[in-house]
Amino acid sequence: MTARPIAVVGASAAGLAAAETLRRSGWRGPLTLIGEEPHLPYDRPPLSKQLLHGAWEPEKLRLRTEEQLAPLDLDLRLGTRATGLDVATRTLTLDGTERLACAGIVIATGVAARTLPGADRLTGVHTLRTLDDALALRDRLTNGGTPAGEAVAGGGGPRQLVIVGNGVLGCEAAAVARELGHEVTVVGIEETPMAAAVGTDVGTLLAEEHRARGVRLVTGAVDGFDTTPADPADGPGPQVTAVRLADGGTPGRRLPADTVLVAIGSRPAVDWLTDPALDTTDGLRCDAYCAAAPGIYAAGDVARWDHPAHGRPLRFEHRMNATEQGMAAARNLLAELAADGPTGTEDGTPAQERRPFAPVPYFWSDQYDLKIQAYGLTAGADRVETPVRDRAGRRILALYGREGRAVGVLAAGLPPRQIRALRAVVADPLPWEEARERIAAATAAG
Repeated sequence: MTARPIAVVGASAAGLAAAETLRRSGWRGPLTLIGEEPHLPYDRPPLSKQLLHGAWEPEKLRLRTEEQLAPLDLDLRLGTRATGLDVATRTLTLDGTERLACAGIVIATGVAARTLPGADRLTGVHTLRTLDDALALRDRLTNGGTPAGEAVAGGGGPRQLVIVGNGVLGCEAAAVARELGHEVTVVGIEETPMAAAVGTDVGTLLAEEHRARGVRLVTGAVDGFDTTPADPADGPGPQVTAVRLADGGTPGRRLPADTVLVAIGSRPAVDWLTDPALDTTDGLRCDAYCAAAPGIYAAGDVARWDHPAHGRPLRFEHRMNATEQGMAAARNLLAELAADGPTGTEDGTPAQERRPFAPVPYFWSDQYDLKIQAYGLTAGADRVETPVRDRAGRRILALYGREGRAVGVLAAGLPPRQIRALRAVVADPLPWEEARERIAAATAAG
């Protein structure tokens, strides 16, 4: 009888970390890595930065080459979509027909970009989630634009780019597009960029930075697009010519655009998980060990799990969390399988106990030459203070609180040693006043 594999669904950073950890932790049985995209696992943060700018080519984003993956002895299924999961039997359905019965499963399918009605049928309207998305937008921006402040060569002109959404992705793409010399307008329902993620004070600093670089910031809700008839030379669908605003803006107001990036957030890729044994509300619900059901674990952007330090379910769309959680989910899955009976771990090492996954979240954002770094939780705070706020020096430090405790800290423009010291302040949420004192000591030590 052929041994059942462990399957990792999602050839992502989280999925790759899970696969490598399974082998490193002693799994000698079959191991299947399933990816919907045709590409080898790649790094996503550079999509909206170095790759979009043209500084990097796709090869530089690869997390592993084929040669580096070879020792894992994977059954690598790229270009394959998981379309169903029977929880009781741990059986995956692939591409609607193939059944794959598994010993265990790690789900790392990430998120999908949200879009606007009808946007996918228009030429010039883009989302930015996958490598192919980024290359398509880069190709569009390459045909027009020069470094900001320089004359446009060759008789061409810069693109009129409207970015719908003023969150992290929209702001990062705006910075790149301005550096490439394009006319950029960012539209957001909220007045302050990234306010939901980092608060008003930090968002205001970012708004000033973007305006100083020539980005136009507009508040309003998008009502639709103006178009011209399809031109086969440009693309298969009607060409976008403007973005229409309503509600938050003047009714009927139009923003001229020949290129649009829809950056209005994402949704967890859980549509294929229809088994009622799973809770897919805002991601795949897991316990503190990243388990969604017996033998089924989740990691990365798709996972919403009980964070032990914060006492509530959380879901992070952050690069570092993807790798760390992929490793944790793999180890805990093997521990469960070992406790249930003989497994494919034949190296003689004793079975490990499952451990709760309790990371200190970390994220960063690069916009122009400004690097923002944050530890802990910055969204959903009920209290925010900015003990360092030097707009002229482009320096800021913000402390975020929830229910009387400090849960997050963010900094930009501070020395690296100070920024690293901030992690300890929110690693285990401290009472607010104690955290303020430690922040003061850390910044004074500069």
